[in-house]
Amino acid sequence: MNKIFTSPLSTLLIFGIFLILNSCSNTANETSEEEVQKTVYASDVIPFFDHWKLILGDGSNAGFANNFEHKDFFYTANDGESDWVVYKAPNAGDTHGTSNNTRTELAQAKKWYPATANDKLTATLKVMNVSATGDARVAASYAVVIGQIHSADGHENEPLKIFYKKFPGHTKGSIFWHYEINTAGDDNSGRWDYSTAVWGYDFSVVGTEENTYPEEPKDGIALGEELSYEIEVKDGIMSLTFTSEGHETKTFTKNLVVSEYTTTADIPAQTQGLFVPIGQDGVERENAYTGEGLFFKLGCYNQTNGKSPEVNRNWCSGAETHGGDVQKQYEDGNYAEVWFKTASISVSDAAVSNEGYFTKND
Repeated sequence: MNKIFTSPLSTLLIFGIFLILNSCSNTANETSEEEVQKTVYASDVIPFFDHWKLILGDGSNAGFANNFEHKDFFYTANDGESDWVVYKAPNAGDTHGTSNNTRTELAQAKKWYPATANDKLTATLKVMNVSATGDARVAASYAVVIGQIHSADGHENEPLKIFYKKFPGHTKGSIFWHYEINTAGDDNSGRWDYSTAVWGYDFSVVGTEENTYPEEPKDGIALGEELSYEIEVKDGIMSLTFTSEGHETKTFTKNLVVSEYTTTADIPAQTQGLFVPIGQDGVERENAYTGEGLFFKLGCYNQTNGKSPEVNRNWCSGAETHGGDVQKQYEDGNYAEVWFKTASISVSDAAVSNEGYFTKND
């Protein structure tokens, strides 16, 4: 019988190779397990993404956002207690449709008609950042829209926008909501918004100079403070409920199928002060949004942009944009960021495809 002899050195080499291979195998397993644990998608936190298409802060349509993330605009974070879905948008960059503003925002894949609707959206969120720069005299400066109802038809106006706005140096900001008229006629240039305060101020409270701010609102909401909203549209009536711990619950209703603003005499004093001086002095169709397909939006629609206030003193903030460089804007606070913890959507059987809106605007 032949015997195989190995030297002590050979034995050590074989043993060493075994240890290395075993170590590599263990390291690969550990790395794989860590990667699996770290990847928490938005659809794991709030499982309702079959109902939405996701518009990103670079203007692109990411489609249905199941098992999807984008580290610049849309991802998840944990605050030590809960997982949250993060929506982030710089002051400037490529935008979606005809808007001047960037957004990372869900847009509902179906549309519904207000006169026969029975549709609902709820959300619990906290705003983590608004732009560090802007012109305080411009009403949209330092603001972000966190929920909407949008029209897919006609002028594509917005019967609802929910805002958060906080001036620099203030601890507390304001929550308010807007109704935008569905302008009568073919010319939509005269459209305007009417703003209603929830906590803090409405849209019309601005600074007296570029860097001079009004008094901080006493009943406002701080960055990082949780709040919830519920939007329900049923048989033509929009009902809104806002809740936040330590704040009075607020409720509102608005008729979406019969207008309050059909004549010049109906234009509210707030609008006379904000919009009429810049030529936005239209009136609304008598039947408001009747016959138009509406749909929900949810996310982070940054209202602060770099356009000169000379263009429009309500919507053009003159903020820092670093020429559209996203990372530079993020580094010095020139962006909006909103975290959502929970949300739900209820869609009536009468809802139909909203694909036409995306075809027009993508």
